[in-house]
Amino acid sequence: MTATPLATRERLREVRYEIRGELARRARELEARGHQLIKLNIGNPGAFGFRAPEHMQQAIAAHLPQSDAYTQQQGLPAAREALAAHYSRRDGEAILPEQVFIGNGVSELIDIALRALLNPGDEVLLPSPDYPLWSAATILNDGRPVYYDCRAESGYLPDTEQIEALITPRTRALVVINPNNPTGASYPRELLERLVMIAAKHQLLLLADEIYEGIVYDGATFTPLGSLAGDVPCLSFGGLSKLHRACGWRVGWGVLGGDLWRLGDYLHSLDLLSALRLCANVPGQWAIPAALDGPATIRPLCSPGGRLYETRRAVLESCEASPYLDLVAPQAALYAFPAFRRELLPHLDDHRFALELLENEHVLIVPGSSFNTRQRNHFRITLLPEAGTMREVFARIERALARHAG
Repeated sequence: MTATPLATRERLREVRYEIRGELARRARELEARGHQLIKLNIGNPGAFGFRAPEHMQQAIAAHLPQSDAYTQQQGLPAAREALAAHYSRRDGEAILPEQVFIGNGVSELIDIALRALLNPGDEVLLPSPDYPLWSAATILNDGRPVYYDCRAESGYLPDTEQIEALITPRTRALVVINPNNPTGASYPRELLERLVMIAAKHQLLLLADEIYEGIVYDGATFTPLGSLAGDVPCLSFGGLSKLHRACGWRVGWGVLGGDLWRLGDYLHSLDLLSALRLCANVPGQWAIPAALDGPATIRPLCSPGGRLYETRRAVLESCEASPYLDLVAPQAALYAFPAFRRELLPHLDDHRFALELLENEHVLIVPGSSFNTRQRNHFRITLLPEAGTMREVFARIERALARHAG
């Protein structure tokens, strides 16, 4: 009998995640050969020398003797109580601990949220560009991503008329990524209010990816979607990874607001799926109350003179000086999303450019098309390196683009 390759799930062929995909694998090969790379593909603060705040580290250390056992599937009671109180204050709506779910990062909770919601063929409205985990989780839970455009000429803000035109009887949820990854857009209150009205009219679940809450620049503001949703079901996601620079701790949460009578079955489904994975990482959950009640350590980093602010300034100045690049200034989050000018580089493909930049200039970026957008002239970089490093990165990018333009 001839052996055949082990078959895998067919829908995996529809999934892309270039942030850690082919280019990242090639980067590891180059590093193994001794090449020094500047890697801007992942928003991973710890890889750039950031540390989680001391008061959060101490909270974990103090509770390690109490961390050996499984906890309740939705999360540590003390952590859920702290989150319920925080979101009640933040959103102006009473939140109970039973409405809070803690996971191994927001990524796990996105998968659980969609698995609890979707039947085969159900549709989820996603921004384009999106964070590709949302598309992957929709596909792998037998749903269908339907994309609404967020264009550079509109400041990467969505068109609510287009969103409403895309709704069908199979549409179940509207995903809002604010502050936005990959574009750095921060959505104004009036836009969010219109999105809530659409969800109410069509009885959609709002899924608010707010992992970059609080990371804003130059007077930009963040408005929580849950503070506007009222009785409309809204599942808001947050965590320790970005705001508190603790990616490796894998601590995220989802807080479900809205009319509890409507949410009963969905809450039960989330609880069942949470129980099937037993519980989230216990030690990291002890840091949640300390994070919520402690100082806002992100603010100095995002203010003039702060590291994130000055690196963002280096990106803005580099793109402004470039004959080849355009950039909508990121208002928030940890990324910039430059585009090369089509009138000068009409045929340059973003993936090809990213590969050549890696091979020839030893800089790792993410092609814009990896974020499920039709345009192929963008790339995403993280703002986490020092400003001097970022200026060197753009000097290398300029060299690479000049070779194509020449």
